[in-house]
Amino acid sequence: MFKIRHIPAIVFTLFSQHVLALEPFVVKDIRVEGLQRTEAGTIFNYLPVQVGDVMSDEKATQAIKSLYNTGFFKDVRIEAEGEVLVVTVQERSAIAKIEFTGNKSFPSDKMTEGLKQIGISEGLIFDKSQLDRAEQEIKRQYLSQGKYSATVKAVVSPLERNRVAVKFEIEEGVVAKIRDINIVGNNVFTTEDLRAEFLLTTPNWMSWWNKDDQYSKQKLTADLETLKSFYMNQGYLEFSIDSTQVSISPDKQDIYITVNITEGEKYTISDVKLAGELQVPETDLKPLIKIAKDDTFNRQLITESSKAISDRLSNEGYAFSNVNAIPEINKENHTAAFTFFC
Repeated sequence: MFKIRHIPAIVFTLFSQHVLALEPFVVKDIRVEGLQRTEAGTIFNYLPVQVGDVMSDEKATQAIKSLYNTGFFKDVRIEAEGEVLVVTVQERSAIAKIEFTGNKSFPSDKMTEGLKQIGISEGLIFDKSQLDRAEQEIKRQYLSQGKYSATVKAVVSPLERNRVAVKFEIEEGVVAKIRDINIVGNNVFTTEDLRAEFLLTTPNWMSWWNKDDQYSKQKLTADLETLKSFYMNQGYLEFSIDSTQVSISPDKQDIYITVNITEGEKYTISDVKLAGELQVPETDLKPLIKIAKDDTFNRQLITESSKAISDRLSNEGYAFSNVNAIPEINKENHTAAFTFFC
């Protein structure tokens, strides 16, 4: 909305509460005020009126909206002084300089390039929301390295000609160390045996080299899959990881990991069969199956068996063969029969 005021000029502004009628007039001249960096030609390019045109309420509204939409201005006013149209703008600040202090893990040039991708670069319009986003993104990069005590603060300093300098003050802190990995729910295997399967560990004499005491979400995910495979290759078909908690000490330097598991019962193989439209004699495929009746369930051997059958079929010219091992589980007897469908 815009309002017409007599002061003694006629003023239009988007922040008014109501609209008054404007007596149309022919524009004899256009004057632009308030520019510091932006060229006057930019204003004329976006104005829906030229010298000789008739100025109206509608065109005034269009002009204000059009200039706001450029993103260059934070305030726009249009005044009519007699037959002269006066456009007064207040420019948004531009970024004149970006610098970093305290950063060691990430080179300044790499961070500068990353900021450019989210719209923060020298010469561009300053946007506080983008700066807040940049702070969080830089901090997230340090968190991914396990530096949970890292702080990132963007300081904005005004410069002449409505420009600003942006400085990212960084304190990287230290990498948090894993102080304990606790596994809850294990009865068959000791916690020490299970932790030996993990890539992550508590500090040891080689940690300075291989960094295995530094927490990583990706490494923990891999360790949990290794733990699951360990149990399933030992016969525990119903093994599950119920939950995982990762906590950090108040000083953000120590990490504690707790993994809650359910082991389930140990399963044996009750039967092994082949089914489907067999393109190769069953007598040739059965020797490729690496499990047999009365064996302990082993997920890895079942996977290897499926692959071996698939490879054999591919060698026979059936390149798109798909082999699935389908279980039939008897929870009462803790047995599983597998049918390999080809």
